[in-house]
Amino acid sequence: MTEGQPRRAVVLVGGPAAPYSRGLRIARSLASLGYEVEIAAVAADGVPDQETDGEITIRRYRPSGWFAPRASTGAGKAAPAGTDAAPESGEARPTQRRRRGPLPRIVDMGTRIAGRLLRWTFWPHTVRGWWATLDRDLAAADLYHACGSLTIAPALHAAARARRQGRAGLVIYDAIDNVFEGNNVLQMPPVVRRVHAARERRWARRSGAIITVNDELSSRLAGRWQVPPILSVPNYPEPWKPQATGVADRLRTAAGLSPDTRVVLFQGRLGPNLGLDEAAEAVLQIDGACLVLLGFGRWFEQMRRRDQDPRFAGRHVTLPAVHPDELPSWTASADVSLVTLPPVSANQRASTPNKFWESLLVGTPVVVGPKLDVMAGIVAELGAGVVAASMEPAAIAQAIGTLLAVPAATAAAERRRVAAEAARRFSWPVAAAGYEALVRSLRV
Repeated sequence: MTEGQPRRAVVLVGGPAAPYSRGLRIARSLASLGYEVEIAAVAADGVPDQETDGEITIRRYRPSGWFAPRASTGAGKAAPAGTDAAPESGEARPTQRRRRGPLPRIVDMGTRIAGRLLRWTFWPHTVRGWWATLDRDLAAADLYHACGSLTIAPALHAAARARRQGRAGLVIYDAIDNVFEGNNVLQMPPVVRRVHAARERRWARRSGAIITVNDELSSRLAGRWQVPPILSVPNYPEPWKPQATGVADRLRTAAGLSPDTRVVLFQGRLGPNLGLDEAAEAVLQIDGACLVLLGFGRWFEQMRRRDQDPRFAGRHVTLPAVHPDELPSWTASADVSLVTLPPVSANQRASTPNKFWESLLVGTPVVVGPKLDVMAGIVAELGAGVVAASMEPAAIAQAIGTLLAVPAATAAAERRRVAAEAARRFSWPVAAAGYEALVRSLRV
């Protein structure tokens, strides 16, 4: 680094970061260490190409080159970059298929197969156009924090260029998921999956440091990649204190619900393999309850359509995501928070999603899905909720009902107890201390 030149850090996010809580928290920690920080994200419809969050600059780069047409372009309501963004199913499609002859059906099948081969061969195809733009436009930095597998390749390329320009050019790989044991690759042929997994391992081993989100993933990834112990930096929320006058009833107000409606909250990404259908059916079995979805993703509009289904009228409401800094007060106004993820992959079974930590931080009792051992252990230790016996709607409804049946005074005291313990153990300053110590040790 040239003498007198400010230290610069880039946090790469393989989506629009509109906003992305982990990227924002990492960026704030780097800023507190004296870095000039940019979050380099993907340009998307409905969000500006550049904005600021305090002293942090968020730049969204538009994909370019051959892969640009294959990029995800939606923001809060669209598929996060890197996921399979093909339409789910449309009501008109079965009729269209019945009217078509054998040749068009064969062409359609060939097109679908070709599309899958493209996605599998060029994984992650949705962000390669973004990679091309970063190669051309991203300014050099001393430190690159790569949030997930969609970002590690451009971070390594950018770091090599930065070193040639006199910058430190060091990379921290933030392995936020166990990607190749996760939901998004369940349909990928095993031989293709192994090729891409080996490539991710090479990327990880080329980085200057690796972190991940919990101890279970740390152990599993370190073993798979044959690297030294990986630092766990959980995505704990920022510290939060309830308003002096109590928790504002934000969810009921935004959803247009009566004050006596029991609110069951699912917040975060809305998509397949997250238990949304089972949750909707479960809440129908509970008198006076409504499932409120607060989030974004490829199923956002599909969930909005369910809101209008007469069968779910007044029992299912979908709201857009809110800023991470605002999320605790929304979560606190729910009666129960759902983390009923089906255990469909090793990654999901080891997960500790943001919604889990945010619920603990404000004391909202949680219902956790079966065989999610990491979360189940924490719930049991804190007495913070119930683990559903299965993903059947009746089992989820029974778990929700158990929590709703707790007398109001007892429930309020339990919320205060869990929130106090979570504030001590599971808030961002606790996680940030380890991350900031790591950055200091790298001497960038």
